[in-house]
Amino acid sequence: MIAKESLRLIIPMLIVAVLAIFLAKYFDLGIMMVLFWVTLVSIIFTLYFFRDPERITPQNPAFLIAPADGKVVGISEVNDPFVGGGIKIAIFMSPFDVHINRAPYSGIIRQIEHKRGKFHSAFKPEAAIENEQCRITMETDNLKLAVTQIAGFCARRIISRVKVSQNLEKGERFGLIMFGSRVELIIPSKLKINICPGAKVKAGETVIGEI
Repeated sequence: MIAKESLRLIIPMLIVAVLAIFLAKYFDLGIMMVLFWVTLVSIIFTLYFFRDPERITPQNPAFLIAPADGKVVGISEVNDPFVGGGIKIAIFMSPFDVHINRAPYSGIIRQIEHKRGKFHSAFKPEAAIENEQCRITMETDNLKLAVTQIAGFCARRIISRVKVSQNLEKGERFGLIMFGSRVELIIPSKLKINICPGAKVKAGETVIGEI
């Protein structure tokens, strides 16, 4: 399965590839064959990057699930204006990770806030403050949490598929970030954390916390 957002990139590249092979064949333009192969490799990478595999989400109501694929690069205590005293879990997504983001828990979206910014490497701590980002807050009867999609050095676009007041189910897709990035999840400090820095996680599948 491929994310629908890939079509805006793949269709133009397919057109370029077809034109390149046509010109190379009928006008004997060697440079067009180079362009064809470069475009073909780009199409293959784009298809790989926008892959959207199905995931089996644990249904235990006590479990919180990773919102992104990647490596946990930080776990820290924070004081969040929506969540209150909480724990922030930062996940770095390389260009080779699946970039579809999923809801860590079921709940209603209370706010979506997009902030323009810089494009530091997503590994750097300042990326969480200065980079382009989109913050989503969610709430259930007994839990508040916040998920922030943060653009990295290569990532130049954050895509959100949801809206305020929408109800999300745990593991449901809510957006993606193009070409390498970072996702941060803030959960109440009373919750048990089941992972540690350096752990590899999968969106919609890996249990990262427990009520």
